[in-house]
Amino acid sequence: MTDINIAAVVLAAGHGTRMKSATPKVLHEIGAKPMLAHVIDAAKALAPAKIAVVIGDHAPEIGIFATSVDTGVAIAVQAPPRGTAHAVKQALPALEGFDGAVLILYADTPLVTPQTLRALAEKIAAGASVAVLGFSPEDPGAYGRLKRGADGALAAIVEAKDASPEELEITLCNSGVMAIDAAFLKARLKDIDNNNAKGEYYLTDIVALARADGKSCAVIEGDASEVLGVNSRVELSEAEAIFQGRMRRAAMEAGASMSDPSTVYFSHDTIIGADVTIGVNVVFGPGVIIGDNVEIKAFSHLEGAKVAAGAAVGPYARLRPGANLMEGAKVGNFVEIKKADIGPGAKVSHLTYLGDAEIGAGANIGAGTITCNYDGYGKHKTTIGVGVFIGSNSSLVAPLTIGDGAYVGSGSVITKDVDPDDLAVARGRQAVIKGWAARFRKANEGGK
Repeated sequence: MTDINIAAVVLAAGHGTRMKSATPKVLHEIGAKPMLAHVIDAAKALAPAKIAVVIGDHAPEIGIFATSVDTGVAIAVQAPPRGTAHAVKQALPALEGFDGAVLILYADTPLVTPQTLRALAEKIAAGASVAVLGFSPEDPGAYGRLKRGADGALAAIVEAKDASPEELEITLCNSGVMAIDAAFLKARLKDIDNNNAKGEYYLTDIVALARADGKSCAVIEGDASEVLGVNSRVELSEAEAIFQGRMRRAAMEAGASMSDPSTVYFSHDTIIGADVTIGVNVVFGPGVIIGDNVEIKAFSHLEGAKVAAGAAVGPYARLRPGANLMEGAKVGNFVEIKKADIGPGAKVSHLTYLGDAEIGAGANIGAGTITCNYDGYGKHKTTIGVGVFIGSNSSLVAPLTIGDGAYVGSGSVITKDVDPDDLAVARGRQAVIKGWAARFRKANEGGK
């Protein structure tokens, strides 16, 4: 892009009452990441010199969260709320000494992309004082219209309630997202008045001021999905659907296959390798990394997990934080893994829980095996060596080490370490009473 300094002002002072939630609106999540973080990250992708977030005094936790995303974020407080221009004015001290393009973003418009923001900034670099992001919704309704001049430049932003019948025919609408030359913003923001029905200071009036000064104003058009504002739970779900669509497409374009993409759900940081196959109803929570040539079968849930190349997961598997499947490992149906390393080629095929464990290469963990890792006060580790065979329905009471090549007989409760190549069996001896079943049946049937 053209060499230009960029700063961002993120407006996050709204009360969000339509969300009907004790959680501030902009901290509600899309793709397991708060909306505000989506917006900050989009701005950060352009390496801005400054980022300021404007919050209300009713929700200091928004400021705390913003600085946790980036310690360099400046926090400004708007109290009481008096319109968008008034909100931006509170951020001006954070822009002291800055010269370049100031992006005006909204924390409840989380889907705007870095590419679009870059295009806005480039309009400022090319000489415009204001650049506005427009979109063409199916129903323009109450949106402000972007009126262009004969040269295609932005002539005015006309609010729907003030528009003439001809202006209401305009389909290009104002998203609110814009870029403003810093010097012009600092010089003219103070001249926006509140002479309107709500008595608020509207940033959209900056266009009229620029035109009055003979400055040029530009407009670019983005996709309507990119500028969806979230004010309710319904709109939050709509934004989530758009986000998931983007993630699914990106995964498939990178070489993953999905039998039914609409049933697969990603988090914002999910990493999927090439030639990965994903079945239906698979959920990726935060912190998942999937290597190449992995198969994730139906109804599996993964969070905070790493799956190396050639491994297989599911169906109906759950990988919890700290699960680490190495190359060629297999975790099958109704298996839960938590904070455990599953070695190369190891198999945990069904009905098993492994927590706080280390499983050696080529080990086979039988159905119904449990690592008993919690004693009511602390967690303890189970170490299972290379090539170990654990028989079905075994309980391994940690802390415990089972040496390379050892066997554990089915139905055992193992409480002591097992040396390499030994067989450990810990269960009651089987007793057989000849003919007992026949005598029992005869006695009971005869009594009827």
